[in-house]
Amino acid sequence: MKKTLVLVFITIFVMGVKFSSEAQVLEPSPRDGIYDRTTITQMQPIPYVPLREADVIWSKRIWRTVDMREKMNQPFYYPINPQNGWQSFFNIIFDAIKEGSITAYSADQFLNPMTYKEIMDKLEKLVHIPVHDPDNPDIVKDSLVREIFQYQDVKKFMIKEDWVFDKQRSQMEGRILGICPLRDLIGEKGEYQGLQPCFYIYFPECRKILATKEQFNLHNGTAARLSYDDVFMKRMFSSYITKEENVYDRTINEYTLGAEALLEADKAKARLFEFEQSLWEY
Repeated sequence: MKKTLVLVFITIFVMGVKFSSEAQVLEPSPRDGIYDRTTITQMQPIPYVPLREADVIWSKRIWRTVDMREKMNQPFYYPINPQNGWQSFFNIIFDAIKEGSITAYSADQFLNPMTYKEIMDKLEKLVHIPVHDPDNPDIVKDSLVREIFQYQDVKKFMIKEDWVFDKQRSQMEGRILGICPLRDLIGEKGEYQGLQPCFYIYFPECRKILATKEQFNLHNGTAARLSYDDVFMKRMFSSYITKEENVYDRTINEYTLGAEALLEADKAKARLFEFEQSLWEY
């Protein structure tokens, strides 16, 4: 009799566990599309070709600025809010810094790391705004409010890169070293005070993450999207040179402004092209 009761209790227990486990099984969420897009998420960055110092017969360091408001560069800026499997470039970068996947630095020598909190303390400043006294609306008081930083406040970024000629491969090549987001610096009276560098990231460190993040393809929609690493390696962006390595260590805007600065940037770009072309005979 006792054995029969034990068997009955065991059977009831097993059936109860089975029913409870079946009740906890959740149906998969509907797929937003007609196929699973897994190619980008499984990608790895293509390694750089090894480069020896003895093979570099010429090099030039360049700083250039990318304006994400230009039509060709808009996939870097949009979407403002992540959707349909893709994010804006700096949404990816800031999130990676926040979780510790990417290291931010205070200068382009990549010597002094910055934490996410230090970056936010730098970008989110206290501003004075007038506030009416709730007890007496005729009285206006000065109040300090923290200005919240939004990723979309960054509309430009600077690229630091080295151009070299490799005699072993007979090839001119540019390699990106660092990226620096830039935001407009606005004074308390609303006046424009120039561009503020936010921080610097070491591009080779970021490639593993950027290779798994897709960018919207302006020419082919949702099909055959490129990763952000592909876009940088294929140089599928528009930019203008703001500094060329020089003995004075000064930017173009430090010795010329306006249209003359644009012409000087075009001259620096032309010098790169003409050097490569002058190496060959046709």
